[in-house]
Amino acid sequence: MLAASDRDGSEGRDRTLLYFGWLTLFVYLATPAGALVDIQTSYLLKNQLHATATQISTFRLVTGIPVYVAFVFGLVRDQWSPLGLRDRGYFLIFAPVTAVACIWMVHLRFSYAGLLTGTLVAMLSFRFVAAAYQGLIALVGQEKLMSGRLSALWNVVGSVPVVAGAFASGYVSDHLPPQEAFFLVAMINLLIAALAIWKPASVFRRVYEAPQARATDFVGNVRRLLRHRAVYPAVLICFLWNFAPGAATPLQFYLANELHASDSIYSYYNGIFAAAFVPTFLLYGYLCKRVALNKLLWWGTIVAVPQMIPLAFIRSADLALVLAAPIGLMGGIATAAYLDLAMRSCPPGLQGTLMMLVDGVLALSGRAGDLLGSWIYNSDAAHGFAYCVIATTAVYALILAVIPLTPKALIATRDGEQAAGAEAGLPNESREAKPT
Repeated sequence: MLAASDRDGSEGRDRTLLYFGWLTLFVYLATPAGALVDIQTSYLLKNQLHATATQISTFRLVTGIPVYVAFVFGLVRDQWSPLGLRDRGYFLIFAPVTAVACIWMVHLRFSYAGLLTGTLVAMLSFRFVAAAYQGLIALVGQEKLMSGRLSALWNVVGSVPVVAGAFASGYVSDHLPPQEAFFLVAMINLLIAALAIWKPASVFRRVYEAPQARATDFVGNVRRLLRHRAVYPAVLICFLWNFAPGAATPLQFYLANELHASDSIYSYYNGIFAAAFVPTFLLYGYLCKRVALNKLLWWGTIVAVPQMIPLAFIRSADLALVLAAPIGLMGGIATAAYLDLAMRSCPPGLQGTLMMLVDGVLALSGRAGDLLGSWIYNSDAAHGFAYCVIATTAVYALILAVIPLTPKALIATRDGEQAAGAEAGLPNESREAKPT
């Protein structure tokens, strides 16, 4: 009987990973902020509609608003169950709405106003899809004690579109007409809706009945979110990790202006950099079952702090591409550990809210870090990029001061282990909550 139980448990975990593997891939390919749409939109604005740099910046700023306030969509996800199907209801409703918005933009024959309106509608509707996806994966990670493995899966599968987009950006622009790119994104959104019909028991059996899924009314949810001590270090760590003043625009300008590299070198660097994370994501999936999260947080951060330092010493574009691999490898454990921490830190019934809060914080910190980095880079013609690298390293080092603020019981266990006192403490956290 014990052997049969172990086998059933292993098969259930495999089905859970399979389900979230496909869902993650579709979500990352279908997002209107992803490479397929973003590449085509930028070329359309610049080459066909002759938009100015200010107009393009404004376009990105406005269409990015739903990402900046992503926690609102998470709150809605935690409060509302469309069609009585919870997360599957969001997939069934809002993925097709996103598809319709993409098709509508094609039939408008691409005007600035049409692209802006259509992209904003697509971004708004897809935030509900993202909230349902992230809330569900965090909830299952908590209930099944597999947030570490799901973090590794999320990061590995999510890297595929990023790497492909970095290497294929030029090819996509030259060989894939805008109409086909938008239709492709629409079709992938319809695949998400189709996937919602699949209801594997390993994922959905009693998933919304456990204490981790209990919520209360809107005011009560907000109050519990603010009072949940684990939220603050998790969000702050994610903010610091994505606040990298030297990683985006300053690096792009340094490669082009100082090292006289072609524009494609920056894309290739990003592709190699993103691909190099994958081996350490896989390593995290192995380690998280054998090593407690507190150690993985410390190990990952210590390795990641000097991640950008090699860039200060590059003197050729070829060397930048060579260094992209070890630089990426240095960040994989930290990235997976921080996402694992975020999933563990979700208050009961507020998985969507916290995960989407993290989503918005990552977007805002990335933009803010890039803005600061651009200012630092322009402040000194001779040493501006070196100062950006120093600033990035200093910000990463601050994470070491935040890790001790995380609740010790939350990070003291390995993936698959129940935290000491968790079963006793959970009802206290959700005493005022009721199932939704």
